[in-house]
Amino acid sequence: MKARRSRVPGLWAAAGICAVLATAPSALDAQETTFHVDVKLVNIFVNVTDRNGAIVGGLTRDDFAVFEDGRPQQIAIFERQSEAPLNLTLAIDTSGSVQKDMSEEAAAARRFAHAILRPQDQMSVLQFATTVRQLTPFTNKLSVIDHGLGELRGDWATALYDAICLGSERLGKREGRKVLVVISDGDDTAKSSTYAQALEAALRNEVMIYSLIDVPIEASAGRDTGGEHALITLAEQTGGKHFYVEEGGLDKAFAQVSDDLRTQYLIGYYPRHQVPGTDFHRVTVTIPRAAPDEFNIRNKAGYYGDSQLKSN
Repeated sequence: MKARRSRVPGLWAAAGICAVLATAPSALDAQETTFHVDVKLVNIFVNVTDRNGAIVGGLTRDDFAVFEDGRPQQIAIFERQSEAPLNLTLAIDTSGSVQKDMSEEAAAARRFAHAILRPQDQMSVLQFATTVRQLTPFTNKLSVIDHGLGELRGDWATALYDAICLGSERLGKREGRKVLVVISDGDDTAKSSTYAQALEAALRNEVMIYSLIDVPIEASAGRDTGGEHALITLAEQTGGKHFYVEEGGLDKAFAQVSDDLRTQYLIGYYPRHQVPGTDFHRVTVTIPRAAPDEFNIRNKAGYYGDSQLKSN
């Protein structure tokens, strides 16, 4: 299969499960068709912590500055805590390396769902091992989610990137905040999709990834630190966060995800002075008044222009 350059700078992707295909118009069509571009609102969810890791609340619109491809933007929408519906997909690794933790994962996931879901929110559940399987479609019925979590079944390979691709594409069809919580040790052995394809799928579909890294044996010589790094980077690039499942177990990790989602600022802007010919637009959020090391600001790395703009 012919490789293609990913539009995320520095990454390569092969055409495959997450490939976005388009049919080019004929020359005649191009001459006869007029395209009107509607610039859509770009929404950025932002988390701010201080140098000690404590969540910083109470900031205002005037505290923030937003840049797209290095060019300043005017903030059009600002919310301290987003009330937008939360669309959350829980993707659980049930491969051989983590099978022993399945009952604990299911129990902790049930408690997480019961704690976080509001009436306007929806959750789906995926499991991934050799293949990806949907256990629960998007729903806010806790009984349906509980039942789905009781259907976890193990297998040997790990289709981690397939799960991220599929989860992101399904979340992308929904309105509101889109969050993918992945529980895994990070070892992709299915080799169907790539890291680059998974990242592109998440960014195109405006999905935040939260990685709960469950290391079966911390000191094991076979520990996949490369896979762990991939989960960490996927979270960083999409504006999410990673947590290691250590003391306190999954319940503590899920509680940290809940706290993070409840304390997000929503910043929206209409892009101005875009760089011509740029498909992937990098977004930077700063707090100008603060010293460089005073705050840690997290948001997605950017967005694809053809995911935000529509021609008609």
